[in-house]
Amino acid sequence: MSDLVRNTIRFILFILIQVYVLFQVPPLHRFVVPYWYFLYILWLPFNISRGWLCFIGFMFGLCLDYFTKTPGLHAAACTMIAYVRPLLVNMLIPQEGADQNYKSPSVTSMGLAPYATYVFVLTLLHNLYLVFLEWLQFGSFLDFLGKVFSTTGISLALILVTELLFFRKEKFKTNTAR
Repeated sequence: MSDLVRNTIRFILFILIQVYVLFQVPPLHRFVVPYWYFLYILWLPFNISRGWLCFIGFMFGLCLDYFTKTPGLHAAACTMIAYVRPLLVNMLIPQEGADQNYKSPSVTSMGLAPYATYVFVLTLLHNLYLVFLEWLQFGSFLDFLGKVFSTTGISLALILVTELLFFRKEKFKTNTAR
């Protein structure tokens, strides 16, 4: 299956699962909101330029905003993590590293510690920015921090379960010439 078809199917599935499954779960608490959809941006291939990543992130977030009737909150958060992602990958992977030898970020391509750091930092940034945009309307600072940390915790748990259930085998590219 080509990368374009695989990522198009993922785009649709991640939106549908977030809207029709995770947003339909009755809230456990007023702070706990299960955001999982942005894993799509984390799984995109290494070779996508920052401009295209930002465009894809914006369109992905905009599609979710359409379903949830929010005025650009998810689009802003997705665009922000899409912008930061190449910088973080370059910091976590040494030059001539996994981004040259593998297609996309995973535990296999990056190693456990760098991949866990990659997922944690981008999840925290996404939730921090999204909750901050919501918090500008109302709430106290302690509510803000509580929602950021609880949402990040539940999002990381969902990502961990997804990674364990749908382990992505990354093939080592023997010819690194592009």
